[in-house]
Amino acid sequence: MTPSAAPSIESIRNLCLLGPTAAGKTTLAEALLLHAGAIKVAGSVERGTTVSDHDPLEIKTQHSLQSSVMHAEHGGCSIHLIDTPGLPDFIGQSLAALEAVETAAIVISAAAGIEPMARRMMEYAAERQLNRLIIVNKIDAEGADLPALLADIQATFGKECLPLNLPDAGATQVVDCFYQRTGHCDFGAVQDAHRALVEQVVEVDAGFVERYLNDGDIAPGELHAPLEQALREGHLVPVCFVSARTGAGVAELLDVIARLLPNPAEGNPPDFLNGEGGAAQPLHARPDAAAHVLAHVFKVSIDPYVGKLGFVRVHQGTITPGTQLYVGDGRKPFKVAHLYRQQGKNHVEVPSAGPGDICVIGKVDELHFDAVLHDAAEDDHIHLKPLPFPMPVHGIAIAPKRRGDEQRMWDIMNKLVAEDPCLVIEHVPATNQTIARGLGELHLRVLLERLREVYKFEVDTQAPRIAYRETVTRNAAAQYRHKKQSGGSGQFGEVHLRIEPLARGAGFEFVDQVKGGTIPGQFMPAVEKGVREALTEGVIAGYPVQDVRVIVYDGKHHAVDSKEVAFVTAGKRAFQAAIREAGPVVLEPIARIQVTAPESATGAITGDLAARRGVVSGTDSDRLGQLTVNGEAPMAELTDYQSRLNAMTAGQGTYALALSHYEAVPPTVQQQLVGQHKVQDE
Repeated sequence: MTPSAAPSIESIRNLCLLGPTAAGKTTLAEALLLHAGAIKVAGSVERGTTVSDHDPLEIKTQHSLQSSVMHAEHGGCSIHLIDTPGLPDFIGQSLAALEAVETAAIVISAAAGIEPMARRMMEYAAERQLNRLIIVNKIDAEGADLPALLADIQATFGKECLPLNLPDAGATQVVDCFYQRTGHCDFGAVQDAHRALVEQVVEVDAGFVERYLNDGDIAPGELHAPLEQALREGHLVPVCFVSARTGAGVAELLDVIARLLPNPAEGNPPDFLNGEGGAAQPLHARPDAAAHVLAHVFKVSIDPYVGKLGFVRVHQGTITPGTQLYVGDGRKPFKVAHLYRQQGKNHVEVPSAGPGDICVIGKVDELHFDAVLHDAAEDDHIHLKPLPFPMPVHGIAIAPKRRGDEQRMWDIMNKLVAEDPCLVIEHVPATNQTIARGLGELHLRVLLERLREVYKFEVDTQAPRIAYRETVTRNAAAQYRHKKQSGGSGQFGEVHLRIEPLARGAGFEFVDQVKGGTIPGQFMPAVEKGVREALTEGVIAGYPVQDVRVIVYDGKHHAVDSKEVAFVTAGKRAFQAAIREAGPVVLEPIARIQVTAPESATGAITGDLAARRGVVSGTDSDRLGQLTVNGEAPMAELTDYQSRLNAMTAGQGTYALALSHYEAVPPTVQQQLVGQHKVQDE
């Protein structure tokens, strides 16, 4: 098959390599490409010569930091292979790749065993109803106990995890267990593994169960339909053994991909929706090359030479150069100029992409991550069911080193955010800081390095300030007269006002109850402006004031000297005076926190939260030995939570935060904040 011919849907295989760092995913991808003839020499992670890890920072760190799409031909099949990062900080790239494939291949190191990242990716793939394949790599590792590891896999993920092949000759080769019915290997009799596979497969079809009971066995070639059904339903999770370093089992793995894994028409299609909110209706893609186009962007990359690249999975219809496509609910189509097939960093132009194919569309600014592409103008709002991305909770405040570079910084950051679904950039008015949020310290460290090395842009960084607020606890009243005379016309304005506390989260209300024209109507906006200035600046600790009602009920003016500036000052000073008499308190943000970690860390996690003024509301455990702790804690106590969690869980814990509400800080904390504000004002 040549790149000039669009592959038939029956010949396409789409899979992504997932799992922990150091499991050997990138080396395995090289071995697969080499054995399929897609490359002539296998690259090395250590030398920075692999097809997938082509980014300069990936070469420098010797870690995959983004997903990489590759392609190979084997056994008459067109194989799209996506290598993904194994570091938890870059899990967003891995999750995004799930939407482009039918099969999630979780790679487990025989030396390290089942690690948390493997557990998480197995769960994510199951939630998306993908076919799952477990690849045990590094079977030649010293001290590896492969039978024990297989037993651990079945105990952790279920008895449906059955080997398609087994190591033999001291892990220098593997023996097929699906097509081969007899023989021996390092694990024992091949017949036992073959029988377990066939019995698991036929269970999904009553007709095949009856045949198996009557005939005693069924030829593997006749099991294609029930095998694909078992994979779709998660009734079978095949296990394959390989050594990417020596090549043992790699050729057999390629055969498994070509002969047994589902093509796009046999997998579970993603959940497309048409419409908004509760009115959205399911939209099912048909693997029909002649139908309307339905595709989606699962990755965006900003290439300095080609521009924005959209990595697209086609689900329905055919895309060619010249095809006019709409983005979601957009009403203005764009024309596809170039269509590529990706091999790491290299682009190969292709004439078309049909159902099941993965292609790259270049130089289209309208493309964005998770965009749905279609060619039917009458469709309203086509989108995919949202992916369950972890929330970016680790923040750092950034500012350009040079004044006047703020806009350039935002332009660059927007490009980086477009490439990374778990990177967020926001301006926080309460603290007047620009905050970059990611999934961990390494995530943000790589961000800063990319700014320096790729975009030659330097920034200053500091820890984000906590967005405290101020409010009042009781009613109070105050008045202020602003009078200034310095020759000629002067300034005069007097404001009488009351303040009242509002419910938490109610915001701010301004009420004009002046009667008799003591403050003329044209000056009331100036009074409100002065009050709002004080709201923004804060009164007792320098933080914005919220949840307060201001009632202006009286005042005085002068026919000649009253001016807007006088009433701005009078309103501001009267409000500040009233605040000080109204039982002012400082409010702190309280976060909802959800921690996932091994059950053995339960005591340490709950104890740490309690010591940090947190409250645990509940815990849940799953069959994989993972515990989820739900609770609330002050945001100020969670600034270094990632490092504390790493220490408590040996790096196996993750957490998510969301703002819950504001509540008053303890008196000692308020005294400290007020004292700091006084020192700054002196």
